[in-house]
Amino acid sequence: MQFGEIFLAQFPFGDVPGMKLRPVLLLTGLIGPVPEVLVAYISSVTPQHLLPSDLTIDPSTSEFRSTNLKTVSTLRLHKLATIHFSSLTRYLGVIDSSTSSIVVSKLRSLLAL
Repeated sequence: MQFGEIFLAQFPFGDVPGMKLRPVLLLTGLIGPVPEVLVAYISSVTPQHLLPSDLTIDPSTSEFRSTNLKTVSTLRLHKLATIHFSSLTRYLGVIDSSTSSIVVSKLRSLLAL
């Protein structure tokens, strides 16, 4: 497990208790003695207005084919969670190196690093 991999995972709802199975992008490898990973939310719903921290992923294009997502999706880098590695249920794919650079740049901007 490493940065840039996409998994199906139990992701916490932001506004109500509970979890939902959804694709997530790993932002870290395993962390700590009780292994956890930092992940970003991927949604198949494209918001009407994209935020600077959003990235559209179209799996029909060559640069996103390796994600193995089924539909056009939005990576929402402002929706982050630290989850136990056992919440990762299935490996889907990976983002390419140019997309990795975009993700890093967006995270730096979002977090003012």
